[in-house]
Amino acid sequence: MELDKQIRLGHLLLSDRKCRVCGETKNLIDGFYLTRKDRGTLASAYSYECKRCSIKRVSENRKRKELVDKYPDW
Repeated sequence: MELDKQIRLGHLLLSDRKCRVCGETKNLIDGFYLTRKDRGTLASAYSYECKRCSIKRVSENRKRKELVDKYPDW
């Protein structure tokens, strides 16, 4: 059983994925967030947006929300 898990993890370590936002090819485990924890080590459990692009998107959305909260439109 443990050997099967190691083999599956080994295949994931060698696979790469292209980010849909920036277009860079990165390692699946190091470069992308795990979105579906219940699916285990399947490649489809990882997002298609790299970690750097995800952080950039979230921080930009938070900045935009803070500006809207400071200046109400009434």
